[in-house]
Amino acid sequence: CGSAAAHDGVNRMTKALLERDGVNWRKKLPPIPTVPIAARKRWSAPPAGAPAATPPGNTLQREPGESPSPATPAWYQTAAGIERARTLKEEGNELVKKGNHKTGIEKCSESLKLNQEYATYTNRALCYLALKQHKEAVQDCTEALRLDPGNVKAFYRCAQALKELKDYKSSIADINSLLKTEPKNTAALRLLQELNRA
Repeated sequence: CGSAAAHDGVNRMTKALLERDGVNWRKKLPPIPTVPIAARKRWSAPPAGAPAATPPGNTLQREPGESPSPATPAWYQTAAGIERARTLKEEGNELVKKGNHKTGIEKCSESLKLNQEYATYTNRALCYLALKQHKEAVQDCTEALRLDPGNVKAFYRCAQALKELKDYKSSIADINSLLKTEPKNTAALRLLQELNRA
């Protein structure tokens, strides 16, 4: 869950499947192979160092449909919750492609309640930018960068929002951080030129 490379791979594959098979791409996937019970027990065990027992009144179980609390350990997030979060994120992406940014924000927000993922924050930031909610866009980009400190989209969208908020110094700092990773990023270079003229 915490691997940025794994998230990137999943996002690329999901995008490719959406382009190839449309929104019903899941129905066209082959069945999931059966996992032996011994392996399932090994994978579902909490990681070393996680508390073996939880004191009464401090249980990790939640009601159906309830979001995990910030205190819930990452290893407790269920595969179903993460899959639901991914579905909501994809639905949000489809809405954004159609120009429905307000509902896109709602889908991203629902997804983030289930699984905090940097790509969902950058997607929601894009919606906030489209709706001229620049402070919210900066907050989401900040969260995305907390999860993935080198995220190019987060730097770029934050710089865009900061420019609109007339915080040119911070906007230039974000563009410079982006250019350390991608020195030939034409959109970033163009924005930097605009900022230097402002």
